Amino acid sequence: MSETKIKIAIGGDHAGFEYKEVLKDFLKDYEVKDFGPHSSASVDYPDFAHSVASAVENGEFTYGILLCGSANGVAITANKHSAIRAGLCWENEVAALVRKHNNANVLCIPARFISEEQAKEITTTFLNTAFEGGRHQIRVDKISC
Repeated sequence: MSETKIKIAIGGDHAGFEYKEVLKDFLKDYEVKDFGPHSSASVDYPDFAHSVASAVENGEFTYGILLCGSANGVAITANKHSAIRAGLCWENEVAALVRKHNNANVLCIPARFISEEQAKEITTTFLNTAFEGGRHQIRVDKISC
């Protein structure tokens, strides 16, 4: 019997490019698809955030990871998709809470404000933390418009 790997869509912008490349290598135990960009040349983050969010929203991927300078732009963009709950995470506790309480399915990382090591730790926490459900499910159910 083969073990199915969790599928992760990853993308961002030029400010998150280097961390995206680091995380792709770090996530070798997962099935990861890079939605770009594919260089550090200046790009428009919505082009890549929408692609990642759509891939998670349509069920092709379990989780998305978006990286940009502050992570605000990618989070705002991803959250325009009704089935996406994108959380901006700058430390482990926040990553744990967006999974436990908000059932976030897209992790947004602010590359200009954390180290590569912190990005790896936050990613690990996000991917290994389960949604608690219960009273939190009632709240999550009220998010979509």
